[in-house]
Amino acid sequence: MKKRGVGMGCMWYGVGNTGLPNPAAAFVEVHSDGSVTVLTGAADIGQGSDTVMCQIVAEALGVHYEDVSVLSADSGVTPESGASSASRQTYISGNACLNAANMAKETIVKVAAELLGTTASNVELRDRRAFDKNNTDNHILYSKVLMTMKQKGIIAVGSGSFNPDTTGLNPENLEGSPYGTYAFATQIVEVEVDTETGEVDVIKIIAAHDVGTAINKQNVEGQIEGGALMGVGYALLEEIELDNGKIKNPNFTSYLINTAMDTPKIYPIIVEEHSETGPFGAKGVGEPTLIPTAPAILSAIEDAIGIRFNEVPVTPEKIIKSLKNGGK
Repeated sequence: MKKRGVGMGCMWYGVGNTGLPNPAAAFVEVHSDGSVTVLTGAADIGQGSDTVMCQIVAEALGVHYEDVSVLSADSGVTPESGASSASRQTYISGNACLNAANMAKETIVKVAAELLGTTASNVELRDRRAFDKNNTDNHILYSKVLMTMKQKGIIAVGSGSFNPDTTGLNPENLEGSPYGTYAFATQIVEVEVDTETGEVDVIKIIAAHDVGTAINKQNVEGQIEGGALMGVGYALLEEIELDNGKIKNPNFTSYLINTAMDTPKIYPIIVEEHSETGPFGAKGVGEPTLIPTAPAILSAIEDAIGIRFNEVPVTPEKIIKSLKNGGK
C-alpha cells in the first residue's frame, strides 16, 4: 500500500564564520575603454560567485554586466577573500567588491561633475552614462568621461575590504553577536511511502528562502534546487559506512547520491527581506538550501505512516523494520 504525507521544515542560518574575524578584499580598475577588471579571492566552485561579483560591480559603476571581467581565486594576484564556505561569499566578498567599486567610482564622479557643471553629489552613473540628478537631460557618455580622465592622467582604481561587525560567543552563556546577517527558510515536502517495499518517493518540494536582495535570481533558484536535492539524499540515501574506523564506501560506486533522474519537482520561492549590511541588501544562499529538507521529509514520512524517525538516512530497510515492530 502506498501512503502519502506532508511535512514542513524551518531554519535560520547565520551567514559567515561564527563569531570570528571574517574578512575579504577586492581590487577594481576601470579602463579607458570602459571595461572593468575585478580581482577577488572568492573561489567560484560552481555556485556562481564570479557572476554575482560582476553584477555588483557593474551596478555600482553604472556599466553593463558584459563590461566587467572577474579574475578570482588566483593566490598569485588576487587578495584574500576567505573560503567559499558558510554561505559567505555573496555577503562578505560582495561587500568587498562593492567597496572597491565605490572607491573607483569616486574618481569617475569627480571628473563627470566637472564636465556636467554640477557637484559630485549630484552625479549618477548608470547605463554607461553620467547623469546630473537635478537635470537628467544633462548627461554625458561614460566613454567621454574616461577619455577626459586619460587626457588628464587620472586612473580609476579602487580597493575595498569587508569584515562583518560581530563578536565572539560568551563561553559561559553563549551570548554574543556571531553573525552580520541571517537567512531564513521554510520547506514543505510531500512524500509517498510504499509500506510493502519501504521505498520513499519524494513527490515535490516547495522551498521558500529569504536571501535578502537576490543579486541573480536564476543563480538563487539553482542553488535552492541543488541544495534541496542534497537534502533528499541526506534524508533517504547517503550514509558513510565505517568498519573499525575505516570507510567502507569511499567512492561513488558504493556511496550513492541522487542524480537528475531522481530529482522531484522543486518549486523555489525567493523571499527578499533586505539586509541592512549586505551588498545591495543581499545575504547568502548556500547551506540554508539543504538544511530544512531532511526534517521536512521525516515529518512527511510520519504523516504518511505514523512513525517518527530521528536518524538519517531513513532507508527502506529501516521503514520495513519499524512497520513490522509496530513503529518501534
